[in-house]
Amino acid sequence: MRLTGATWPDLEGRPLLVVPLGSVEQHGRHLPLTTDTAVAQAVAEAAVGELDGAVLAPALAYGASGEHEDFPGTISIGTAALTTLLVEYGRSAGRWAGRLLVVNGHGGNVEALRAAVPQLRGEGRDVVWFPCGVPGGDAHAGRSETSLMLHVEPAGVRPELAAAGETAPIGELLPRLRAEGVRAVSPDGVLGDPAGASAAEGAQLLRTLTGRLVAAVRAWDTDAAGRLLG
Repeated sequence: MRLTGATWPDLEGRPLLVVPLGSVEQHGRHLPLTTDTAVAQAVAEAAVGELDGAVLAPALAYGASGEHEDFPGTISIGTAALTTLLVEYGRSAGRWAGRLLVVNGHGGNVEALRAAVPQLRGEGRDVVWFPCGVPGGDAHAGRSETSLMLHVEPAGVRPELAAAGETAPIGELLPRLRAEGVRAVSPDGVLGDPAGASAAEGAQLLRTLTGRLVAAVRAWDTDAAGRLLG
């Protein structure tokens, strides 16, 4: 069920509400600004199809993307505003939803999630979050995200413009990224290499992410920050 097509009687019974959370930010020259939102939406939608009684909410498309603001098109609401949004969203939805799951597609949103979700849980609301991370994948606009988008939204991908960016491990880059922003580290905005990306690989990645999410929801076990384990 989609929240956009429901009426209020459809939502009696305190369902699980699944909310994709993304961003509007640069993803190199070859991927659209809404990549993170599209991926979170695809994972959430696929998971809802396997979870009885789950309801898919419209995506929250804006996040904390300050490190990308040197690139045109990026729109960041910042961590403080995103934290407030998530808290108020959770309080309101919690009046009728029995459980709330935020499916996060952007790493920059994690700080807000780690603040908002424990606060909501401390208030007695059953709220959790799940990251759409690919273990071993590129940090940003590389092979993993390009493959996912070739499967999820192929019309939005410009393969002829895909090129490798800064490929050093993200752990080595974080100090400069935080201090100077992405553009100082990678002029084209890519942290990784999209070479070898394919729709077939994207389909497999989506299946893997969905499978992990569904298993995690069924277990409903979290860490101290409210992140679903699995």
